[in-house]
Amino acid sequence: MEDFLKVGTITTTHGVHGEVKVYPTTDSPERFLELERVFAVTGQGREQLTIQNVKFFKNMVILKFKEFDNINDIIKYKGADLVIPREEGAGLMEDEYYIADLIGMDVFLEDGTAYGTLIDVMETGANDVYIVKRSDGKEILLPAIHDCIKEVNPENGRMTVHLMKGLDA
Repeated sequence: MEDFLKVGTITTTHGVHGEVKVYPTTDSPERFLELERVFAVTGQGREQLTIQNVKFFKNMVILKFKEFDNINDIIKYKGADLVIPREEGAGLMEDEYYIADLIGMDVFLEDGTAYGTLIDVMETGANDVYIVKRSDGKEILLPAIHDCIKEVNPENGRMTVHLMKGLDA
């Protein structure tokens, strides 16, 4: 399992005083109000940044970090992912998982047959949809509902699914 969880991506700068626009990848962008720090993932590794101010604009979060006071200093972080240590992640309810723990999971049918690998998660309004790359190279979309997803075991990197009629075309 991942030690760090992605909470957003810096998309661009905002103004000339070192603020950035962040596309949040957390279920609740208001989560940034509770965070004191994040880590920017760059080509050189992870760099800790201290959050000084948080604002919201449309679907974006605008962050000001204590370390930067002008646009020239922060521009190099454009495109950087922002992560937090797993222990600072939001608590999960039953049958909730961090997407980072699902990606790469081996997917098996109920009879134990290897089926493929979970390669991505689409977040929709009703329920998430798991994108599974089958053993034959084709991709299939599986709704993250109890009728379809029978067992998820992030510790073992394994998911058991029931292929509902019409899903495996």
